[in-house]
Amino acid sequence: MTTTISMPQLGETITEGTILRWAKGVGDAIAQGEAVVEISTDKVDTEVPSPVTGTMLEILVEEGETVEVGTELCLVGAAESAAPPEDPAPPAEPPSSAAAPPAEAPSVAAVPAAAPPTSSPPKGSMRLSPVVRRLVRRHGIDISLIQGTGQGGRVSRRDVEAYLATLPSPSVTAPAPRTPTAVPPTPVTPVPSPSLPAVATMGDEPREKTDLSRMRVRIAENMIRSRRTAAHVWSAMEVDYEPIAEVRAAHRERFQREEGFSLTYLPFVCRAVIDALRAFPVVNSSFYLEKRRSVYHDRVHLGIAVDLDQQGLVVVTIRNAEDLRLAGLARHIRRLATAARSRQLGPDQLTGSTFTITNPGPYGSYLSAPIINVPNAAILSTDTVAKRPVVVTTSDGRDALAIRHTGFLGFSWDHRAFDGSTAVLFLQRIKHNLETWDWEQELK
Repeated sequence: MTTTISMPQLGETITEGTILRWAKGVGDAIAQGEAVVEISTDKVDTEVPSPVTGTMLEILVEEGETVEVGTELCLVGAAESAAPPEDPAPPAEPPSSAAAPPAEAPSVAAVPAAAPPTSSPPKGSMRLSPVVRRLVRRHGIDISLIQGTGQGGRVSRRDVEAYLATLPSPSVTAPAPRTPTAVPPTPVTPVPSPSLPAVATMGDEPREKTDLSRMRVRIAENMIRSRRTAAHVWSAMEVDYEPIAEVRAAHRERFQREEGFSLTYLPFVCRAVIDALRAFPVVNSSFYLEKRRSVYHDRVHLGIAVDLDQQGLVVVTIRNAEDLRLAGLARHIRRLATAARSRQLGPDQLTGSTFTITNPGPYGSYLSAPIINVPNAAILSTDTVAKRPVVVTTSDGRDALAIRHTGFLGFSWDHRAFDGSTAVLFLQRIKHNLETWDWEQELK
């Protein structure tokens, strides 16, 4: 029995993937659950396990090719049918007592001559990847004319492209020559050919050149797409974190002892943001201009940007975040960030956010204007909380200077989805929550 492994649905919004590496080759034994192929999507790189125990019979898609969900990737033979049966031994000669047939008429029972071995199946019967099939149809190519360099002589995309490069360009019939008219020569000023700008270097030696990682390419593509899609506007608001700083100081040791990690400002901000998103549902929406539609989300799937030790940035998703209190949000942030940095997240944990928070504050950022994580309608940046002198009003109504823990919230929002009044009121709601809520009660 043969099992076909196809390109899986690796996330709600993922429609295709690129084959990075085959962990098994043709003829290799495979255990059920063992990784067969590594696939890259625009969210994450994932290993696909084998659903059966058996042997790799055929690989249908080459490394580097991008295929849609559902595309057949390889064929795996079941364990009991993986090894082909051995050829039966030739029958023994008949006993000498039997009458020997005439020499000119050999018996049918005689051993037949061995058929010449075939090195590979005819190309017409080979399985081709979807990319190769599209190229062949588009250019009207006879596949039998192409020498395959893939496994088992299979024709790959590179083989087709190399073959196309050898074909002559289509001939163009030149127009009949015209009798030239005498025209006095006109001096022509030469135009310099365009050239790439020179790369500045510290000396005669060029600087180091490195290839972009897949993650860096995906980040670049997503950021450019967001800037081209959303109408970015930025607003900011200062927050007095002094009440939260006092609560953190009072519960620091107990929280560290019970939870095993420190209580940061981020869970407090998340809790305040979730309430504000419920009060202003348009901010917790997705905007689709081409469909003339705005989707208001019933639940808050909170995206948190996580730095991967300066090797890239991903957004992890806390689903149904409105069901969590302060400590629960802190645990989810810690767990997802740890899993992201150890490359142990699945695609569904990296997709589906309805609103995103990025947190450059621990790195010393004063004010940030982040790029929206489309199709989200907005993103919030939490910057450094530090002691600063501020003007406060005393109990007798007089102004005075005081040292308080303060910080800024940077808010990038899509002006296509809502307007400035909504943006500022949303920020005011977060500010009010952070400065006035009974956070002591939240930690009990």
